[in-house]
Amino acid sequence: MQVYRLPALSDNYVFLLHDPVNNVAAVVDPAEAAPVLQQLRKLGASLIAIFNTHHHGDHVGGNTELLQHFPEAIVYGGAEDKGRIPGQQVFLQEGDRVSFGDRTAEIFFVPGHTRAHIAYYFPPTNSDEPGDLFCGDTLFAGGCGRLFEGTPSQMVNSLGKLRHLPDNTRVWCAHEYTLKNLQFALIVDSQNADLQTRLAEVQAARHRSEATVPSLLGVEKRTNPFLRWDDPALKKVVKTEDEIQAFSRLRGMKDHF
Repeated sequence: MQVYRLPALSDNYVFLLHDPVNNVAAVVDPAEAAPVLQQLRKLGASLIAIFNTHHHGDHVGGNTELLQHFPEAIVYGGAEDKGRIPGQQVFLQEGDRVSFGDRTAEIFFVPGHTRAHIAYYFPPTNSDEPGDLFCGDTLFAGGCGRLFEGTPSQMVNSLGKLRHLPDNTRVWCAHEYTLKNLQFALIVDSQNADLQTRLAEVQAARHRSEATVPSLLGVEKRTNPFLRWDDPALKKVVKTEDEIQAFSRLRGMKDHF
């Protein structure tokens, strides 16, 4: 399975999954149809699946147009999003599996950003390869999504599920927010040498107009404060020993950053 990262809108990424053996494709969170159709033409491939993580317009905005071009494509989304995702035909729950090419993804129910958010995790086919996590707006490189429909407790539980995945998992998050996320992270985690190094690398990459997605989950575990809500140093910064409250205060600080 080949993954193509397609820029869309102002700062979105759409991910096109390509099975070169059968020359078919799937797309994750098509914010708009045009970049997807352009890549499909380059590959000469047919679209057979749309994998949505949640209902927001910058993740499903291309569904209807893509279905006009590929009416046989199957639209997947979370069961709790029924009625909110254009063209949805499959309603996924925690522990369900979906297959594409030679890979099978496990579904994680990860509410917080929305009440119905899901993530797709494709484990590696062998130990020498990374897994692939398509997490929408739940986990970002250096950050996490805002809590629009969920609670801090839900988001901690959701991020906890993702935090347990292997370190070499590639994190395909849906926005280029990394630089600002890490600038905030350094405020609350100023003594983190790994974070300092990462921020410098991301600053250089963005200066060259390079994408910072995907990141690696192992890097996120060391440098993303929203995967480290239980770290004593961070709890000291936000002045609480309660882990949910610590996360909530971190998220509140980021909302006003």
